[in-house]
Amino acid sequence: MKTAISIPDDLFQQAERLARRAGTTRSHLYSSAVREYLARHAPDEVTTAMDRVCDAVGNARDPFADAAARRTLERTEW
Repeated sequence: MKTAISIPDDLFQQAERLARRAGTTRSHLYSSAVREYLARHAPDEVTTAMDRVCDAVGNARDPFADAAARRTLERTEW
């Protein structure tokens, strides 16, 4: 999809230089930047994804992991 945006001249020039150095297009640079921004500012989506993983893995306890965690916590100064 094509879109038009307005950005300050100095930001545009910095983006142009970065795109050239990275050997990519301006469109790819802006798309990557927006994708990264959205990923960082969408905590609900991250939480939902982590909840799905936890549901898939289940709540089974691992005796070895429990013992290792206990030993680590016992050696940690609180």
